[in-house]
Amino acid sequence: MRVGVVVIGRNEGERLKRCLESVVKLAKTVVYVDSGSTDNSVNMARGMGVHVVDLDMSQPFTAARARNTGFERLNEVSPGLDYVQFIDGDCELHPDWLGKASSFLDDRPEMAMVCGRLRERFPEQSIYNRLCDIEWDTPVGEAKACGGIALVRTTAFERLQGFRADLIAGEEPELCVRLRHTGWRVWRLDAEMALHDAAMFRFGQWWKRAVRGGHAFAEGTALHGSAPERHWVRESNSAWLWGLGIPLTILLVTAVAGWAGLLLFAVYPAQIARLALRGRYSPRINWWRALFLVVGKFPETLGQIKFHYRRLVGAKLSLIEYK
Repeated sequence: MRVGVVVIGRNEGERLKRCLESVVKLAKTVVYVDSGSTDNSVNMARGMGVHVVDLDMSQPFTAARARNTGFERLNEVSPGLDYVQFIDGDCELHPDWLGKASSFLDDRPEMAMVCGRLRERFPEQSIYNRLCDIEWDTPVGEAKACGGIALVRTTAFERLQGFRADLIAGEEPELCVRLRHTGWRVWRLDAEMALHDAAMFRFGQWWKRAVRGGHAFAEGTALHGSAPERHWVRESNSAWLWGLGIPLTILLVTAVAGWAGLLLFAVYPAQIARLALRGRYSPRINWWRALFLVVGKFPETLGQIKFHYRRLVGAKLSLIEYK
């Protein structure tokens, strides 16, 4: 009864229904923040007794802004909550999660944020869903960051004034950076937390998601890239190297030494093989994962270029959606 839930979504349909059904029986108060849905999401949520906020879409939309708005409404309708569970409308919360997570925070007052195992609902339906499921499988124990599905201590969230609403991606790790800088800790429990439905079946969806990831790397580096944090500096540099630096170097060598220089592109299949042979999944999944890790450097570089170009010309940042 000391836990409230903030759900955000847009045109999630049946996924949203499953999400709300999974939380309304577990939490004292549930707030759903809708971001311009054109389906029946708003009416359905109201029909389930959920507090609904229609986000003002005249302002630039970000998931961070939606979560902050939901937290503000949660405080209005149910002040004094100890914890808030953030969850996206395409997820379904595990029935045991809130009890385990809140008990953990009760016993560890230095902890600000806790997450658990997020799994893909249909990993077998596409390689892209499978890659998401692997991505969610982060190490158990003290963590640098949690994702957008996590239980947060309200006092810690309030002190840091929530997520940075202007970030179009990567707002959760950025919040965790600030939490850790102010003495709070972040943890991942070895417990089932939620099912996620990526519904990613096309290469174009995966590409857009990778572009968004590169954009997040650039934003994170711009904010917290200096020592000692060096937030996402390694990821940013890796994308620049493999997505732009090596291709430009090969083209330069080719221009000087002739077409034989193109043989240097063999460094990419060699890198794919190196990553695949070090994988810890089945041989098939290891090779697919290695391929997309290497190919992903190109959209990640594009995402970083977009960020720096928009910042240079003063253009408004817009959400990069893959669904």
